[in-house]
Amino acid sequence: MSKFVFPSHPLLLGFDQLERLVEKTARAGTDGYPPFNIEHSGTNSFRITFAVAGFSVDQLSITIEDRQLVVRGRQSDADDGRVFLHRGIGARQFQRAFALAEGVDVTGARLENGLLDIDLTRSEPQHRVQTIAITRGRGE
Repeated sequence: MSKFVFPSHPLLLGFDQLERLVEKTARAGTDGYPPFNIEHSGTNSFRITFAVAGFSVDQLSITIEDRQLVVRGRQSDADDGRVFLHRGIGARQFQRAFALAEGVDVTGARLENGLLDIDLTRSEPQHRVQTIAITRGRGE
């Protein structure tokens, strides 16, 4: 995979953080497990739905780490003394991370019928004008 080069422009000040975010996202795992949907559920709200059949609430965790939504699933690999004639359902661990923009917050999560729904809302940005005082030069 080739390295993504973020466009630089002299009028884009302080966006080096965005370049790091784009690089980090490009390196993120793309194995496709577990499958998920992202839907627009309202004017300023979103829902991420994961297909996590076989996982209980205790085996899933949702955290926010450095403006990243991190979803983890850990199933124990214990067979509990069972003898399988065929094992097509694996006890698989996963981790998925999503970069969250400033002002996007997780408002809730629900596990029902093997689907994990995570609801997010984006607050309306407050438009403000700030006046900067200009001081006189050294010799004036």
